[in-house]
Amino acid sequence: MSVSRWHCLIKSEAGRFTISDLGSRNGTIVNGLPVKEQILEHGNRVQVGEFRFLFLLDEEVPPISSQVQLDDGTLVARSAIQFCKENALYPDRVLATLPPTARTTRDLNALLKISRVINSIRKREPLQRQLLEMVLEVIPAERAAILLAERGQPEFTSVFGIDKDSGPDRPVRVSRTVVHQVIREGVAILSNDILETADGGIAESLATSQIHSLLCAPMAIFDQVMGVIYLDTGNRSVRFDPDDLQLLTAVASMAALALENVRDREELESENRRLQAEVEIQHSMVGESLRMREVYQFIGKVAPTDSTILIGGESGTGKELVARAIHLNSLRAAGPFVGINCAVLTESLLESELFGHEKGAFTGAIAQKKGKLEVAEGGTVFLDEVGELAPTIQAKLLRVLQEREFERVGATRPIKANIRLIAATNRDLLEAVGTGTFRQDLYYRLNVVSLTMPSLRERSEDIPLLARYFVGESSKRSRRRVMGISAEAIECLIHYDWPGNVRELQNTIERAVVLGSTELILAEDLPEVVLEKGPLTDVPVTKFYERVKEMKRNLVLTAMERAAGNYTEAAESLGMHRNNLHRLIRELGLKISRKKG
Repeated sequence: MSVSRWHCLIKSEAGRFTISDLGSRNGTIVNGLPVKEQILEHGNRVQVGEFRFLFLLDEEVPPISSQVQLDDGTLVARSAIQFCKENALYPDRVLATLPPTARTTRDLNALLKISRVINSIRKREPLQRQLLEMVLEVIPAERAAILLAERGQPEFTSVFGIDKDSGPDRPVRVSRTVVHQVIREGVAILSNDILETADGGIAESLATSQIHSLLCAPMAIFDQVMGVIYLDTGNRSVRFDPDDLQLLTAVASMAALALENVRDREELESENRRLQAEVEIQHSMVGESLRMREVYQFIGKVAPTDSTILIGGESGTGKELVARAIHLNSLRAAGPFVGINCAVLTESLLESELFGHEKGAFTGAIAQKKGKLEVAEGGTVFLDEVGELAPTIQAKLLRVLQEREFERVGATRPIKANIRLIAATNRDLLEAVGTGTFRQDLYYRLNVVSLTMPSLRERSEDIPLLARYFVGESSKRSRRRVMGISAEAIECLIHYDWPGNVRELQNTIERAVVLGSTELILAEDLPEVVLEKGPLTDVPVTKFYERVKEMKRNLVLTAMERAAGNYTEAAESLGMHRNNLHRLIRELGLKISRKKG
């Protein structure tokens, strides 16, 4: 079990959230690094065993706009009308009885226009603004607002208001009593000649706004009210009538689905951005051993600094992954991460790649080119196999570290280098300094802070975790369903030396996934070199593998003998493809001679 019974604690004090590890077996990981205690910030990634969480201080829901203010006064009106949803729309039976008046034609045209426009807008604020502006064209109100509530919750999470006379700076005051009644009962309300509050006094905010009449209609989807559309006016010559309420209720019904679709779209986009950000910033290292914990702690200490770092270790141990993790957790994370392998390019090409060149600097330089150091401005440069640098490039790199400037090949003007340098090597640079193949002064400039990556055999307890991880990744890439890896295969992997380290393990697992024939990686799916160098002790897996191998030999030899050496017939009798039979014979080391008949 990767999660301890008492693993970690998150507590809130003085408005801050702190996470503390409770001495768990596998540790508490924040942003890819193990922690004992740390203050959590919005967007932090927390890993507890195999479970990953995203810590959010808010859900990125738009705050209540300053364009709308809710008033708690209780309204009293001389006249009021309530429409239930059953008779608040324009059903076909009603349309059939409506006289063809200019008012009816105008309202129907308005509904058609609103329906067409709101279904073409994909952002919430433009949709709400356009909707309210069109409503105010046909209903003689001075102010309008849309208030959206969280599904099943009484409080509003998004509001938007328009005041025709005062513009966007003056907030629209909305009666909380009215909108809550509309949401609670699902009815539309019309109130004219608003007088005073129940205690005999005019509601101060409404008196200031001089509200005389108001309309409020529910926006509902599947019998659940998601918000309201609210209109009011202080003009005493204007009285809203049932036709206004009928029209507003029909508009609210159409707008509900459009706003719900927009809200769902925004939530999906927000979630997609969160997940994408999480994928982009998490490091790719896998391991929970003591040696890997030391690596994570090292990253946590050096990442916030700007120090030059030298990473040593055998090939395939993940030196570049550490460099990327340092960059992603540093203050330069927003800048580029530029890597270059110093061992794969000739001296002249490497010089051009690193420092760039001017047009005409050498044959083939037909245009100016920026080097890696210039491209990485504000970010991190990773030099892999730095021990392979030629003496002339070593001298130029030393200047970069000392003066923080360089020159393109063929240029005379220096260029400032605002970069962080991380170097890696699988060579013993001190030995290279002793033999004169590596500059001593450059070595000390690079070796400000150093880390030696552990080999895979030094952290064999991570092999099962790595193997299962690579099985999942290889299964996705090869599009072959593989559910896991057998205990016998794990035993073989643990006892192998892995001279190629994690990279060799990854290739071994990928081979087993591609060539295996079951949904589980078995011992016989592993390369011979892994099986031959297994444990010297009498481990059951060795006996098991030898017996399986002997059975395969007998089956193949018997099938070939019965088929008189005919590969196609033998393959058919074994229920396998001819090509797979050829491969199996090669793996078993069998020599097949075709009988002459």
